[in-house]
Amino acid sequence: MRAIGGLWRWRHNPLRRTTDLIEAWVALTALLLILVAVPVIGAVVGAVAQDALQQSVRDQHRARHETVATVVKKLNRGPLDPDPETSSARDAHSRVLAAWTGPDGSAHHGTVLADLKTPRRGDHFTLWTDQQGRMVGRPLDTATATTHAMLAGFGAAAMSAGLVEGGRRLIVWRMVRRRYARWDQAWDRAGPDWGRTGAGS
Repeated sequence: MRAIGGLWRWRHNPLRRTTDLIEAWVALTALLLILVAVPVIGAVVGAVAQDALQQSVRDQHRARHETVATVVKKLNRGPLDPDPETSSARDAHSRVLAAWTGPDGSAHHGTVLADLKTPRRGDHFTLWTDQQGRMVGRPLDTATATTHAMLAGFGAAAMSAGLVEGGRRLIVWRMVRRRYARWDQAWDRAGPDWGRTGAGS
């Protein structure tokens, strides 16, 4: 911000170097990009992600079907549901042998995790299957898809802002190195005559 203020102060300053003016313009450009372009990038990425995820929600809800399964018998307690989309801290999962009928009318049975605290033979619970009755994960819901899209937008905006600021810092760093190199060359030229009488100093 100090460099941006320098654009006004350095206009007629006799001590102003060209690199000072360039540094101020680079800072101003980076600030404008962060204020204008970065939010646009975040909004565009979020909107594209939202469209893609909502399409995925629709596809999954067409392809997956909620089915009622019947407990055949309770099995030893198994591991928690490995799919974080389908489980939550309040879900109590029990490992059971269950039977169910697929949407196409086919009969199926297998070991599943049921959301029953104390499952008994004959208890009913819901699970998700594909069109052929094979067990699949719960489809993505609209709220979760929207949350993921918002996170994608925020992530893209943050990454864009980081790239802009990183680019600004790299340009300034290279300018400072070049400035120091020129100072070193000037000192090397002045060094042999430094302090001599009649050397023009």
